[in-house]
Amino acid sequence: MNTQSYPQPIPVIQLDEQSRGAFVSRTYTHLFCAISAFTLIEVFLFKTGMAETIARALLGVNWLFVLGGFVLVSWLASRAAHTATSKGVQYAALAGFVVAEAIIFVPLLFIANSAAPGVITSAAAVTFAGFVGLSLVAFYTRKDFSFLRGVLMWGGIVALILIVAGSVFGFQLGTYFSVAMIALAGGAILYDTSNILHHYPEDRYVAAALQLFASVALMFWYVLRLFLSRR
Repeated sequence: MNTQSYPQPIPVIQLDEQSRGAFVSRTYTHLFCAISAFTLIEVFLFKTGMAETIARALLGVNWLFVLGGFVLVSWLASRAAHTATSKGVQYAALAGFVVAEAIIFVPLLFIANSAAPGVITSAAAVTFAGFVGLSLVAFYTRKDFSFLRGVLMWGGIVALILIVAGSVFGFQLGTYFSVAMIALAGGAILYDTSNILHHYPEDRYVAAALQLFASVALMFWYVLRLFLSRR
């Protein structure tokens, strides 16, 4: 019987201040790169006219298939980023997730750009302000928000059920749903930022950036939807 034990990863909270600072800096540098890559992909798709083709293609199929594919890609990317020992695999997971997000955003951005020019910039500004504010709360209080995990999981399951039900039965998820999802995304940002400060091991800054990017993208999606619903 093999009784060999392996050392457990040390959370950054237990490291010295310099190591913690380096981890946080790497995480947010990778987050900035992910957001920049997402933006550049969208600009490329719209400048080349590919955005319209992709938007019409995705809007022409059952959204459940698109959502299911995205959920699968998200799960695989997150798992790879959190468990792979190879940095190359971790970066590939982050890159794949950014590309998947960019593609699934195309229909919403195409509609927003056509129906309400300027609303994308406004939604991005509000998302940025929300992200900065929530991040400052987490950094300033140094509170461990891991207790939000259960609430976020429950809220995510309820939201998924409502999205599936809306697609199957043809009813619209209105303003209140968007507001609730913005609140859920805000909770996710608090939770992710807290995890970065308290629970992530030093070598998982790529995974930390992926989780933060996912939460920021979720907030941006529903802020944009909320803005569009008011037009």
